Amino acid sequence: MKLAQLEKLVVDALEDIKGRDIEVINTSRLTALFDRMVIACGDSNRQVKSLAHNVQDKVREAGGNILSCEGEEVGEWVLVDLGDVVVHVMQ
Repeated sequence: MKLAQLEKLVVDALEDIKGRDIEVINTSRLTALFDRMVIACGDSNRQVKSLAHNVQDKVREAGGNILSCEGEEVGEWVLVDLGDVVVHVMQ
């Protein structure tokens, strides 16, 4: 999946569950680890978990890979690593 497609897919998935303050940061010149960082906020632990799950579900449906996901147990801050894109969802 191309970077632009993955970025749009992530933003759309966050907007579907009413994620707030969605920011996409181009990190390609800062680190070789990933090209984009997407940051979004949720209003509760439940919404943060739902946002992260929706991102993972949409990426899987599109044939993408989820490398890892951390923080789902508590739900205050969830990190979803998609390789070229890292998603931070927090309260």
